[in-house]
Amino acid sequence: MFYEIFYPLSSDYSFLNVFRYITFRAAYSGLTALAVCLLLGPVVIQILRKYQIREKIRKEGPQQHMVKSGTPTMGGLLILLTSLISVGLWTDLSNSYIWLVTFAGISFGLIGFMDDLLKLKTGTGLAAREKFIYQTLTSLLIGFYLVYLDPARGDYTTKLYVPFFKDFQPDLGWAYLILIILTIVGTSNAVNLTDGLDGLAIGPVIIATLAYTGISYVCGHFNFASYLKIQYINGAGELAVICLAVVGAGLGFLWFNAYPAQMFMGDVGALSLGGVLGTIAVIVKHELLLFLVGGIFVIEALSVIFQVAYFKYTGGKRIFKMAPLHHHFELLGWNENHVVVRFWIIAIILALISLTTFKTQ
Repeated sequence: MFYEIFYPLSSDYSFLNVFRYITFRAAYSGLTALAVCLLLGPVVIQILRKYQIREKIRKEGPQQHMVKSGTPTMGGLLILLTSLISVGLWTDLSNSYIWLVTFAGISFGLIGFMDDLLKLKTGTGLAAREKFIYQTLTSLLIGFYLVYLDPARGDYTTKLYVPFFKDFQPDLGWAYLILIILTIVGTSNAVNLTDGLDGLAIGPVIIATLAYTGISYVCGHFNFASYLKIQYINGAGELAVICLAVVGAGLGFLWFNAYPAQMFMGDVGALSLGGVLGTIAVIVKHELLLFLVGGIFVIEALSVIFQVAYFKYTGGKRIFKMAPLHHHFELLGWNENHVVVRFWIIAIILALISLTTFKTQ
């Protein structure tokens, strides 16, 4: 909104020319989301408590988690709301990618919202199959637009860009649509699986989104993209504004979600954040890099897959004491803060490694 209002006036008032710069708007997008989140956080917590929107801890989980029972949940609504406010204020709303990511955030947020509500009412959320269908349909719409309707994309639309190999770019054709679906749905669910300790999920989300802030900016900047020999994507730079909105909202939420958490994000937060991150990754065509940038989410998801598969194959044996992996370390005797901070450190290392691929490819 500010871009549409103030930038046209820059011809008369030169100081308003700053609104043309993505870096300026991205920085203030993050600060706006952070400030609004910090202001609204206590209000949201009070509302959640008033309407008894509280977490129910599973009895089969670690016993030390029982003290968390009754903590307000669905705090992801705060992240989603503050991000949307900031995006509406600071982005160029004529950019189709902004609307595509917004669609992803709202749609996956609605799926998580329905799941959270059912958990509060019945004790069980959406059936896994039902949730997967909704996620797949949403991802299919996003992928269909990018592959078949996006006027800004050319002959690189269905090419797969592989980290470390600049000359290896296989054209997947229609199969690229399947890759988009798997990336977005997989990221959404992986973030949700990671959300099991105070501050555990939001930390790596902030780190991964920060990495994609830089990736989006260089992909959308012709000179930088040419220098780094990566695909220039017209309009992708604007995604840096929405990325920092998510980072700011995430930091604001972390203020209330740090141990001991005053509220949890719930599926409404985890699914929407994962959906947004996955959508940004496919727009800038660095979806494979997400496996490294979001390595914590991949590890957590794989720990569940391996645990379930091994349990069924061996008739009851387990690889880990409990899955997802963060519970395994808790049962080994690590306290919650140690698990969370060490996972954050690993997330930072993976994000830094991922950024080096732009010069090593």
